[in-house]
Amino acid sequence: MAGRLEGKVAFITGAARGQGRAHAVKLASEGADIIAVDLAGPLDYVPYDSATPADLEETVRQVEALDRRILATIADVRDLAALRDAVDQGVAELGRLDVIVANAGICIPEAWDTITPETFKATIDTNVTGVWNTVMAGAHHIVDGGRGGSIVLISSYAGKKMQPFMVHYTASKHAVTGMTRAFAAELGPHNIRVNSVHPGGVNTPMGSGDMIGAITRSSATNPALGGMSTPFLPIYVAEPEDIADTVAFLASDDSRLITAEHISVDQGAHSY
Repeated sequence: MAGRLEGKVAFITGAARGQGRAHAVKLASEGADIIAVDLAGPLDYVPYDSATPADLEETVRQVEALDRRILATIADVRDLAALRDAVDQGVAELGRLDVIVANAGICIPEAWDTITPETFKATIDTNVTGVWNTVMAGAHHIVDGGRGGSIVLISSYAGKKMQPFMVHYTASKHAVTGMTRAFAAELGPHNIRVNSVHPGGVNTPMGSGDMIGAITRSSATNPALGGMSTPFLPIYVAEPEDIADTVAFLASDDSRLITAEHISVDQGAHSY
C-alpha cells in the first residue's frame, strides 16, 4: 500500500538528529524522498551537545533502510547560498520538490538581564533568518512544479504563549508564527499551504550537556514562572515521533484545505 507522500520530495533542515531526523524518517516511511540539511558541527553559545556528521550519516542510513532516496548536505541555515545549492542539487537528482520542513533552530536559556547581544543575534539569525532562508531556498521549486505543496515551519509552545527565561527564543518563535501567516497568504495562489507546528518539551539531544543546568539557573531568578508550561495531559515530554506525525499530516493531502494554521503538540501547555 502506497504511503501518503508516495513520489514526493521533502526538504528538511536540522535533519541530523532529534525532531529533524524523526521528520525525515516519518516522511520517508510515507513514501517521500528526502533532501536533508544540517550544520552537523559546533553551535555557538548553546549549552547542549552539537550534532555531528555521524549523526547526519545515521539519518541517511535510517531513510535508506526504508528504501527511499536521500541527499544529505552539511550546511548552515544562516547561509542562503548554501541552502539554495543543497536544494538545487537535490531537485536535480530527485526530480522535484513538494514539501519543506523548516526545523532547524537553537535554544539558549538565559534570564532577561543575562542575554548578550551575541546570544540574541545567534538566536534570531538561526530561528528567524534561517527559517526565512529555508523557505526562500525551496519555495520557487514548488511553485515551478505547478503541483502545489506544503511548507511546515517548526515554531514552539513559545510561539503562542512565551517561554520563561528565553526572551530571544520567544521572540524568534513568535516571528515564525507570523511568517507562517504571511507566506501562506502569498503562496496560496500556487496551491502551496503553509502551517506551523508548536511543540512543547520534546525528548531530543537539545536536553543534553548543560541544558538542564542552564534552565535550573535561569529559573532560580524567578521561581514563580516555573509552572507556566504545565501540560494538561499526564505526559510531560513528547517524543520526536509525536511531532513528526503532525508534520506528516500537514505535508500530506489529508490536510489539503488547511493553511495559515498553528498546530500545538504540547499536551495543552499553551493553554495553562
